[in-house]
Amino acid sequence: MSRMDRKKIVSLLTLIAFMAVLHGPVFAKSFFHPLELLEKKATFNVPKKYDIPQLKGSVAVDSAASINWRHFFSDPDLVSLIEKALANNQEFNIAIQDIEIATSEVKEKQAEYLPKVGLGFGGSYIHPSENTPEGVLDTIIEKNFFSNPDFNLNLGPSLSWEVDIWKKLRNAKEAARMRMIAQYEVRNFLISRLVTEIARSYYELMALDNSLQILDANISIQEAAFVKMQTLKRYAKANQLGVNRFEAQLNKTKSQRYGTSQRIVEKENFLKFLSGIYDEGPIKRHSDQFMAMSVDELQTGVPVQLLENRADIRQAEAAIKAAKLDLKSVKAQLYPNLTINAGTGFSAWNPQLLFKTPQSLLYNAMGNFTVPLINRRAIIARIQIADAYQTQTVLTYEQTLLKAYTDVLNQESNIRNMQQAFDKKKREVVLLDESIGTANMLFKYAKATYVEVLLTQEEKLNAEKELVEMKMNLVGSRVNLYRALGGGWR
Repeated sequence: MSRMDRKKIVSLLTLIAFMAVLHGPVFAKSFFHPLELLEKKATFNVPKKYDIPQLKGSVAVDSAASINWRHFFSDPDLVSLIEKALANNQEFNIAIQDIEIATSEVKEKQAEYLPKVGLGFGGSYIHPSENTPEGVLDTIIEKNFFSNPDFNLNLGPSLSWEVDIWKKLRNAKEAARMRMIAQYEVRNFLISRLVTEIARSYYELMALDNSLQILDANISIQEAAFVKMQTLKRYAKANQLGVNRFEAQLNKTKSQRYGTSQRIVEKENFLKFLSGIYDEGPIKRHSDQFMAMSVDELQTGVPVQLLENRADIRQAEAAIKAAKLDLKSVKAQLYPNLTINAGTGFSAWNPQLLFKTPQSLLYNAMGNFTVPLINRRAIIARIQIADAYQTQTVLTYEQTLLKAYTDVLNQESNIRNMQQAFDKKKREVVLLDESIGTANMLFKYAKATYVEVLLTQEEKLNAEKELVEMKMNLVGSRVNLYRALGGGWR
């Protein structure tokens, strides 16, 4: 090559380098950032306070969700049932294993950005063709120096390290850690759901016991009325129609009793299923105390406390952070990648010479700086998927937050309305109870018909059953409000 040609090549390379420096930022922006991504940010889209009155004279705004469930539920039989469920419930134990899986994933991601070191031991034997340069050389060596020149032994450590320049691996590890935190919140959410579901089912069982007692009491009243009608018929003071009507009413009430008894069996078995074990004995409870249970108002605090107390909101928040870190990690796959490989050890054709130094000692080091070219479209597709998933997690978070706020409003309103309805229904039962005695007295002196007696008994039975149902809704609404505020997992 002539001196003039060398000058031309140097000038051309200088021009290329100058143009690269001049247009480098534009190239880097278009090559490493081929698409614009708008990361959606979560918003706290609920009012600053609940549109409901707080407790009179209350100064603190702490939510009732901060109360430990052992203190919130004072019934020792219920507390014992919940503790048994938390120890044996299969769904809850499955969630525990999900946490173990997430924890192991964090350890795996953490190890990926550390240097990978291994110890290798191997041997090789290559016999080339005699008509190749290697074969001719082997023949000369074998004749003049030693045998088996193609045999080789290797022993030594090796290192491979992908330098995490753009935090691709560290972001992936941090995303896995946030998913682990999200799994812990899933566990807390399951605890809250399990605790409140057992409590509500326990109270429903007590309500069914009270309904059964009401049916038994009414059956006794209706049996006495039926016997009285039969007596009146024998003395020609009543007809068969009246006797049949009283008997039909009695059979209807007995039929309802069988249905209630079946519901009690199913509710007990459901509670045993939630507890994770089957016990042949009945569920311990004091149903006679159900109607006297006080339902006090709960302090709802302020909506912002939902972020601290609701496990599902905390889980959704952790999912957002994990999705953002995943997006950063995937975007870094478009950037240049630096990999360092190194190794050292011993290598020899004869085992007796393997550890002879420095003749058998070898070492190597190599660095690769690569940029993805052919597979860029696949990486860009993964980036778009990660960006869409990040947007999805934000929308899920906002939906969860809005649902939590709505749940609180609904349950708080339900408690107030059910309390008013319960008081009115209680007064209705008292009046109907007095009416039965009055109706029987009037019927005795032919001042009222048997139809009026039947209707009064039927109305009293229905009113008593509705009273128990309202009490159950009232107690259940208190439990549901406790859960809606984020209680039950502490």
